[in-house]
Amino acid sequence: MSNDSYTEVTSQSWFGRIGNAFKGIVVGLILVAVAFFLLFWNEGRAVKRYKTLKEGGGAVISVTADQVDPGNQGKLVHLTGRADTDETLTDQVFGVSSKAIKLKRIAEMYQWQEESKSEEKKKLGGGTETTTTYSYSKVWSKDLINSSGFKIPEGHQNPGRMPYPSQEQVAGGVTVGAFTISGSLISRMQGYTPLSLGPDYTLPPSMVMEGTVSGNTIYLGGDPDAPRIGTTRVSFQEVKPMDISLVARQVNSTFEPYQTKAGGTIELLETGTHSAEAMFQQAQKSNTILTWALRVGGLFLMFLGLQMILGPLSVLADVVPLFGSIVGAGTGLIAGLVAAVLSFCT
Repeated sequence: MSNDSYTEVTSQSWFGRIGNAFKGIVVGLILVAVAFFLLFWNEGRAVKRYKTLKEGGGAVISVTADQVDPGNQGKLVHLTGRADTDETLTDQVFGVSSKAIKLKRIAEMYQWQEESKSEEKKKLGGGTETTTTYSYSKVWSKDLINSSGFKIPEGHQNPGRMPYPSQEQVAGGVTVGAFTISGSLISRMQGYTPLSLGPDYTLPPSMVMEGTVSGNTIYLGGDPDAPRIGTTRVSFQEVKPMDISLVARQVNSTFEPYQTKAGGTIELLETGTHSAEAMFQQAQKSNTILTWALRVGGLFLMFLGLQMILGPLSVLADVVPLFGSIVGAGTGLIAGLVAAVLSFCT
C-alpha cells in the first residue's frame, strides 16, 4: 500500500477566534433545541413501543405453517418454519446464479483515500497555530471517493464513477409452508454467506481481456496481487433458505404489520426457531437499547450545544493561554452538569 503525506500550518488571530465563537452561539442554540426535541420524542417513542409490544404479547397466537386457517384472519400470529423459494436469482452482468432468497453483488474499487490529523497550539495573545497533516493511502472501497476535494488532488485522482456498482436482488416468491412472506418481512432477513463461484465459472466474453478470477473474487482492470487505482473487485453473497420465526398480522395467506390500540405496529422476524415470548422479550430489549442510545445521543448534543454557547468565555480568557485552559475546563464542567440536569428533566 502506497502512502504519502502533506503538512500545512495555519494561524488564526484572537479577533478571528472571537468572531467564530460568537457565531458558534447560534449553532449551539440550534443544537440545544435539537437535543430537546430528540429527547422528548424518544421518551414518547419508547413508551409507545413498550405499550405496543405489551399489547402484542397478550394478543399473539401461535399457528402452524403447514396450513392457512381462515379463522385467524386479521389476528396477530406467530409461526416458525423454513423460508424457501423456487426462484433462481441471476446477476445479469457477471452471469452468477443461485437459488437463494437474496443475492448481493459486492463491488469495491481501489482508490485514493485522504485522512487528516490536526494539532492546535495556543499562542500568547489569544491566537492559535494549527498543524494539519494530510495523508494519502490506497484502499478498497465500496463507495466512490471524490478526490476533487482532496487538499492535494494532484497525483491522487480517483475515477469519476464505479464501473460495476454493488446491488442486491430479492426473490419475489418466498414461502413458509402454506404462507407467502411479505416483502417487508423478507427485507428483515439477513444471514448472508459468501457465494462460491465454483471451478466451472468463467467470465463473460466481454470481460475476459480485463478480468481475472481469484478464488471467489473477480478482479477487473488490474492484477489481484498488484492492483492499480481504478481496479475493481467483485464478490457475491447470498441468503439461502433458512428457518425463521415471525410475528405479524395474518392476511389471507400472507402477512402485514399488526396495528395495536397503543398506536404502534408489530412485525417481527428472527432467524432460527424462537417462541413468541422470546421474540417479544428480544423486541423489548432492542427497544431499551435504542432508547438509551438516543438518550446518550441527546445528552451529547445538548452538552456540545451548551459548550458552544459558553465558548466565547474561554476564547476571551485565551489572551493568556493558561487562563483560557482553566476557563475552558470550567465551562466544559458547567455545560456537562447543565446538560445532564436538562436531559433528565426532559
